[in-house]
Amino acid sequence: MLCAIYKSPKKDQTFLYVLRRDDFSAVPEALLNSFGPPQLVTLLNLAGRDQLANADIEKVRQSLNEQGFYLQMPPQQEDWLAEHKDWLNKEQQ
Repeated sequence: MLCAIYKSPKKDQTFLYVLRRDDFSAVPEALLNSFGPPQLVTLLNLAGRDQLANADIEKVRQSLNEQGFYLQMPPQQEDWLAEHKDWLNKEQQ
């Protein structure tokens, strides 16, 4: 399964996988508007891979087959300040 991977110029570490290069017909217009003009990163054959660096390859394949696209969001940042505040509140009780 070949796919094209694009990065977002608006959102850091956000990538859009589509089945065919420059074919965004399956991607909702609202998503494309918030994503910004897609910038091609690479073409990738998923058939020869067991894993991807920052995405679950099975979820990518399933989403491409069912929806025609996959959106990879940046990894969720840990909120150490909130965790510390929670810890302080528990210590005070």
